[in-house]
Amino acid sequence: MSALIGRERIEAVARPGETYEQVAARLQREANEESRLVAAPKLQPATRVRKPSKGDEQQDFFIPAVYDVGIRDSRNIMDVAVFRLSKKERRAGEVITYELRDGNVKVSAGPAGMASVWDYDLVLMAVSHLTEAMNRYRDGRGEKPGRVFRPHVGDVLKFLRRAYGGKQKDDLVETCLRLNTTHVAVRRTEKGKNGRTITVNEGEPLISRYKVIENSSGKPEFIEIEVAQWMYQEITGGKNPDVLALHPDFFLIGTGIGRFVYRLARRAAGKTEARWSFQTIYERSGSAGTFKEFCRILRGIVEANDLPEYTLTMEAGQSGPQLAMAHRRRMVDGAAGV
Repeated sequence: MSALIGRERIEAVARPGETYEQVAARLQREANEESRLVAAPKLQPATRVRKPSKGDEQQDFFIPAVYDVGIRDSRNIMDVAVFRLSKKERRAGEVITYELRDGNVKVSAGPAGMASVWDYDLVLMAVSHLTEAMNRYRDGRGEKPGRVFRPHVGDVLKFLRRAYGGKQKDDLVETCLRLNTTHVAVRRTEKGKNGRTITVNEGEPLISRYKVIENSSGKPEFIEIEVAQWMYQEITGGKNPDVLALHPDFFLIGTGIGRFVYRLARRAAGKTEARWSFQTIYERSGSAGTFKEFCRILRGIVEANDLPEYTLTMEAGQSGPQLAMAHRRRMVDGAAGV
């Protein structure tokens, strides 16, 4: 080994107490490590979007396409997190308060823990199918839907683009419990019919009730949930449902903050662009972590820049860093002079 490294160099870099052979071995290890690092490929920013589950790419034609419906979300709650963004922190018994211009929103968690943004996927599925049913009703192709949604567990996992397994089925039971015990209270100040200013307080859990039907093996077979009254009213009450379409790859976004940023971009930027300060995004996310840690994660999402539909960049602002969210089609059209 010592023949590979010159005697003069060994003598020059020897540390007090090191033998000739020890110095030679240390230098050889350092040389090997340097060669490994030079040869290694440059690492790319860690992706925030997971790969689809096996079978996700092809639908089973003999199964009713209950999952073949566009994803919809309630517009009014897309710029605040009515759920926790962390998989690890259950936040049982906690309350998150968001101060808004015309009032506030309070999200309260029960003893089973606060519903997570991944739990909320089930609400998205119910809202999506309720919207589709209302579109058929308005077109005269069906009856007006009620608030109860009763899909097969296999269809739920397919729609949510998750693996089909025993654990995934069992997790849906806990999901229903947390959604039913996470309460959202909204306080709004508005003008009444007589022109006087009034304040309205109302609240409901994310789902009003649930029922899980198990098969003979004790595994969930069907899920029955009742959509919250305020969500139902938003979708069925007017001429058009107050919802926004989400990209199908939303369910593949792996981080809670990444999912929140996508929903925020979808509402704020739409098909154009929008800018929000890091501080405001942090406050609207309900994050339990520090602002410094939140910014670190958000910068990582910007660096990866792999969220569906939107290009993310960080800009300097008067009150700190800003997140610029631009729809990719707008950027292409702008570059083409459209």
